[in-house]
Amino acid sequence: MQVTSVEANLGFTRPGEVIADDDERGLKRAISRPLDAEFARHNEYRRCHIRDWSAPDQPALNFREMGFESISLAHNEPLQTLLAHIREAGEITPPEARQLRRHLRGSVFPLAHGKCLKLLHVAPEGLIMRKGGPNGLKVDPDVAMGEMNGHDVAINVHGDQDVRGTPLKQMMRGFAPWMFRHQTPGGSNSLSPLVLVNLWIPLQQITRPLALMDRRTLNAREHQLRYALPTESFLDRTEEMRMNDIWTFLHDDAQQWFFHSHMAHDQAYVFDTLGEPHGSFILPGEAVAERLYLQLQLLRKRLAAGEAVERPLAAVAELPADTTAPLRQAIESMANLVATAPVDKVGQPAVDVWLARAAEAMDSVVRKSLEMRVVALLLPNVWPFNRATRA
Repeated sequence: MQVTSVEANLGFTRPGEVIADDDERGLKRAISRPLDAEFARHNEYRRCHIRDWSAPDQPALNFREMGFESISLAHNEPLQTLLAHIREAGEITPPEARQLRRHLRGSVFPLAHGKCLKLLHVAPEGLIMRKGGPNGLKVDPDVAMGEMNGHDVAINVHGDQDVRGTPLKQMMRGFAPWMFRHQTPGGSNSLSPLVLVNLWIPLQQITRPLALMDRRTLNAREHQLRYALPTESFLDRTEEMRMNDIWTFLHDDAQQWFFHSHMAHDQAYVFDTLGEPHGSFILPGEAVAERLYLQLQLLRKRLAAGEAVERPLAAVAELPADTTAPLRQAIESMANLVATAPVDKVGQPAVDVWLARAAEAMDSVVRKSLEMRVVALLLPNVWPFNRATRA
């Protein structure tokens, strides 16, 4: 039976972190904090009802009204081959980033209500890969965060760019609000066909899926907060652009949230970079997946070292009723591998097969995703507007 929704925690700004915004009369701002271990302490986790939009009888997504929509990437075979390679490698290289931008530039994707999205430019800055283990587990704790790799899964609900803030203010000399379509607490532009979107590609997301808010349920003036994000640890920028102006959000019971329980890299989200609230969350059942992941990790380490192993108890606690089917299947696979761990030495065929299967099962519960900023046109889905162009 397919799960239609889950109850899970999303991270919001604490009300005590809110101050008046001196630059925008009547609006609000969240206090800026350094990107260190203390950052998470300034968030609060609130229980939210998050609907699986892939389940039957769920509303169709709509970029113009809801702020996000899904698109299909399945038809682009070279792109799918590239994404599969990046998923397996667990990182993206500069040449692969250039290939990715080349595959996407000029593409056209149909959207709801007779519209289409034509991708004009994929920005080199802001193209990053995120990785996160089940239940918040850090799978690469020794990897430093760089411009594209080493990024953990975002734990707080946020919007990626303020149309009136840094760096758009400097890059576009203050004209960004006039050029880009947007909907923010300080004003809106519903006439321009030019949009700045995030293209979010799930390489795999059995765990830590992305949740997006139906922005029609957001009280922007009360719950959307300007925030200056420090970027010196992962971006090389001039001093005037060191702080990136984004959005954070306060929780409200009226907000409605959506996710997809089994989305892979043949699909992607496009959502409004200039304010669409989004963030990752921990699914019911991920704590069990984390325990099995760590058991398999220990068994693999001992077997690879030629040490004798003792099979741990593989009994799995009863999973929550709203554990998604893909996560449930991954947990069953890991539990079976723990229960059948070999006690022989490495080098024997059965041991090597088990080691490979265990590595694959562990990797399957690591969330991996790519995201990038794209300048695009929102156009009628009719010729010649929907004609793709290739560089």
